[in-house]
Amino acid sequence: MSGAFPVKCTVKCTVNGAAQELQGHPMERLLDSLRDTGLTGTKEGCGEGECGACTILMDGEPVNSCLVPLAQAEGAELCTVEGLPARAGRKVSEDRAALHPVQACFVSEGGAQCGICTPGMLVAATALLERNAEPTDAEVREALAGNLCRCTGYMKIVNSVMAAAREMRAGGNRAAPPEAGR
Repeated sequence: MSGAFPVKCTVKCTVNGAAQELQGHPMERLLDSLRDTGLTGTKEGCGEGECGACTILMDGEPVNSCLVPLAQAEGAELCTVEGLPARAGRKVSEDRAALHPVQACFVSEGGAQCGICTPGMLVAATALLERNAEPTDAEVREALAGNLCRCTGYMKIVNSVMAAAREMRAGGNRAAPPEAGR
């Protein structure tokens, strides 16, 4: 069936709050398309949807981007680990003050180890806290169940998410940007 799929397609979507056109074969992995645009925070661990290292938010829901064909992203709102600060109303920059509360707590609580699983963990934890401001330890563990870490026993990761939940509920956080005019 020659010509059933075009060699290349252009997919219009929103990536980290900005309109974007991703190009590639319709069945190319969304993971590869995002990394090709320079968003290398999303990691490939297993390439089979088992480890969660490539987790992104697609229309607000965590998905394994290694399992999503590029064509499926048409019209979608995508958020990678690079876009998390913007979700918390922060200007994205190299400054620690721009970190999302989840990112800041992973740093302060020691939730990040080697860094391979960390982007997926951050994205999955953010999705949880956006829908549940007061999760239990069990709910955190369930939300992160699709994200494997080979470096820790998960306790520091769970503690990091719980600390972020507390900070987000309190409306403040160590990583808040300075107010304008001060």
